[in-house]
Amino acid sequence: MKKRILALLAAGTMLLTGCGAQNAEQSDAANNGSDDLQHLTVVLDWYPNALHAFLYEAQEKGYFAEEGLDVDIQSPAGVNDAMSMVAAGKADIGLYYQQDVIQARAEQDVPIKSIGAVVQGPLNIILSLKDKNITTPKDLEGKTVGYAGTELSEALIRSIMQSNGADPNSVNMVDVGFDLMSSMTTGNVDATIGCLVNHEVPQMEKEGFEVNYFFPDDYGVPKYYEGIFLASDDMIANNSDTLKGFLRACSKGFEDFKSNTDDVLQVLLDNQDEANFALDPDVEKKSCETLLPLMETEDAKFLSQTEQCWQENIDWMYDQGLIAEKPDVSDVMVNLDF
Repeated sequence: MKKRILALLAAGTMLLTGCGAQNAEQSDAANNGSDDLQHLTVVLDWYPNALHAFLYEAQEKGYFAEEGLDVDIQSPAGVNDAMSMVAAGKADIGLYYQQDVIQARAEQDVPIKSIGAVVQGPLNIILSLKDKNITTPKDLEGKTVGYAGTELSEALIRSIMQSNGADPNSVNMVDVGFDLMSSMTTGNVDATIGCLVNHEVPQMEKEGFEVNYFFPDDYGVPKYYEGIFLASDDMIANNSDTLKGFLRACSKGFEDFKSNTDDVLQVLLDNQDEANFALDPDVEKKSCETLLPLMETEDAKFLSQTEQCWQENIDWMYDQGLIAEKPDVSDVMVNLDF
């Protein structure tokens, strides 16, 4: 569904030259209509989908306003806007990915930290058509795997193969860009990495394809948070109360999402970006069913995150050569106790 690339901060700043004035105009317009509310810009990781339903519910039900916030939820114009805009001070909060944040901090000292985990485990899967009989890493030996050209995907395949006594060099990795699903259905690849269990699986099943899939963290890769909220070091240091209010409102939206899933899904559908990413109600309903038990578990509340999970991923990324040195956990995450 999306191609994950490490943000190059300099390039991101260049792209944002035109965005700053636009965001300022939006902020002024919002504040003119609600002088008593603090304007916050939140940039998503992708176009609105089931993963974001709790945000639109919090907006619809006035939970943000109850915290004194006027929240502008934006889709990204570029693939790494959620990180680069926050780092450049052009947005207040972004929704992005744990391992990309570790890499950005370690390699470029990008001044951002995670303030909460939206999904408590991976959504990224190794996906294949059922008739390929690929259910474990060992089954990938001698096969062709499509991916979106990222070092992270290469490292995940290498790691799960090595951890299970399989030969990673026997796998033919092919960069298929955004065409992950079609590369499978046309037979160009045997499997893919980069598809998401909550999106591509129900979409392919609705189109009549039977599929197999497995998660990297079931085969030697540490559990990681698929989505995290991030904020700049400056925002965390100087506006932590604002961030706490945002997280409290999100939690209320998530409680509604759990208890009134169909109603909250309708709120999402009413706020979809039909021009760029039209939503299929059936696919999004299935996505909700998959997401809810992954966003909060018996052991982890919604938006909670642990230093252990961050350290395990830092260690894994260092061992895989994805980062040259290990950042301190305190450099990549903070618990705000909201």
